[in-house]
Amino acid sequence: MLTCLILDDYQNAALGFADWSRLADRVAVSVLRERIADRDDLVARIGHAEILVAMRERTPFPADLLARLPRLKLLVTSGPRNAAIDVAAAGARGITVSGTDSSPSPPTELTWALILALARHLAAEGAALRANGPWQSTVGTDLAGATLGLLGLGKIGARVAGIGQAFGMRVVAWSPNLTDARAAEIGVERAASKEALCEAADVLSLHLVLGARSRGILGEAEFGRMKPGALLINTSRAGLVDQAALVRALEAGRIAGAGLDVFEAEPLPADSPFRRLPNVLATPHLGYVSRDNYRTYFTQAVEDIEAWLAGAPIRVLG
Repeated sequence: MLTCLILDDYQNAALGFADWSRLADRVAVSVLRERIADRDDLVARIGHAEILVAMRERTPFPADLLARLPRLKLLVTSGPRNAAIDVAAAGARGITVSGTDSSPSPPTELTWALILALARHLAAEGAALRANGPWQSTVGTDLAGATLGLLGLGKIGARVAGIGQAFGMRVVAWSPNLTDARAAEIGVERAASKEALCEAADVLSLHLVLGARSRGILGEAEFGRMKPGALLINTSRAGLVDQAALVRALEAGRIAGAGLDVFEAEPLPADSPFRRLPNVLATPHLGYVSRDNYRTYFTQAVEDIEAWLAGAPIRVLG
């Protein structure tokens, strides 16, 4: 009997979104709900397992950790890629890494939840209403006629663009590889440069893959070009933004606010300024957390394990 551990199941949801009983005669499946930050503690808790199921990047698997897991043979990650797993190091150790599909709809929807909540001050107004505070203390920002700037126009960015157009917004996009043909296909304008995008946007939303070229793509200079009333939305990856520069921009009022779903350290440390800044609406990395996505993740995780047991792994990364 092999051992399979499902990691970082914060909501205790994994077992309810797939039929794990399909593995019962070959694999003993159990769940770890809490994130284990200490490396030695992590190895002690998971080192006996031949199969691990990881939820996105919640627990990274660099080469030095993989070297301490000699029993590990299959690592399944939710989603079709995972930058927190050293896939090459896993392959060198004979560890198969398989992924799953992931829908662009949930992060698109959360992006718009953050935009709308910031534009209409929903968190502050809702809290005031519950506390019997002032009745109407803010004035909302109109989206119709405003400019939505998209840094990235892939699957999610394109969907965000369509919703912006439905609100009557002008939509402008830029990325290092964006072509006029792609912009025309989606029906948006292509900004001449990153700087031009920052200057034009009333709402600037990030939808890039984090990599060497995109890390820190927004920093002090870019915030200096943005409108004082602009909103920044990041449901992609925290590393796209210079976090210290963002805090300074928010503290100084150089931009009006930020809706953030991703952070350099997760869970977000208790002393993070993003917990206290009044012009920040922060959510705990909920972009991909939806019923349909979880059903896909865990159903396909079971399929990945079955295929690996049969000697024909599927959805292999790398």
